Amino acid sequence: MPAPRTVLLTGAAGGLGTLMRELLPQYGYELRLFDMRPAEGAPDAIVGDLGDRDAVREAVRGVDAVVHLAGISLEASFEKILKANIEGTYNLYEAAREEGVRRIVFASSNHAVGYTPRPQGDDPLIPIDTPRRPDTFYGLSKCFGEDLAQLYWDKHGVETVSVRIGSCFPEPTSVRMLSVWMSPADGARLFHAALTAEGVGHTVVYGSSANTRLWWDLGSARALGYEPEDDSEIFAEKLLAEQGELDPADPAHACLGGNFVTNPPIWPH
Repeated sequence: MPAPRTVLLTGAAGGLGTLMRELLPQYGYELRLFDMRPAEGAPDAIVGDLGDRDAVREAVRGVDAVVHLAGISLEASFEKILKANIEGTYNLYEAAREEGVRRIVFASSNHAVGYTPRPQGDDPLIPIDTPRRPDTFYGLSKCFGEDLAQLYWDKHGVETVSVRIGSCFPEPTSVRMLSVWMSPADGARLFHAALTAEGVGHTVVYGSSANTRLWWDLGSARALGYEPEDDSEIFAEKLLAEQGELDPADPAHACLGGNFVTNPPIWPH
């Protein structure tokens, strides 16, 4: 599939959005930026709310694809998650359907499967078809987003790659993150692959770098043409000296979701 020329980037003022604003244009994309607050250094960015269906449709009009990063990215009340992550994502998909946009890259999360026990020792990597076990209302909203993407592919022909992102920062900040980290450069590589791969229908992939301590299978991401180049292991010595190895008896270390599974504390599951 040829690279889309114009891509709507929602959540452009957020942490991940700010990183992608710098990196995705290197692949030839012209970005249209959308966020509910101004994007620093981007005076042409659209300031709007995902709850405003007219504003969302106007933002979508004329683009070739969407990278949907907007929404609440931590746990919050169900009412807030419902408005931003669930209703907002529905508004985006409806706008894409109405405007004839046929490719969306949806920022899902590892928290859609947060209660899945992490691999230990010689355990196999976690497959992409592992049963979903959301660890929060936030994780639940990502399960909804994946199902919404499937519905809009089956019913309306809107293709989506749902990327279960681990942690995308310039460098990992915890021992857990050594396993789920995705470098910004690899993030841009994965989003580019998701935007250009042919015949994705609705494809779910894990989003991380090629980490030595990787927990999940990147096979479905590699099938899109994604070739990660970075590895968190260069940060391991410093983090292990500061924090020590993960403790399997600690619920925040025993499951994929980390601290999300302990707030509120409901261990053992």
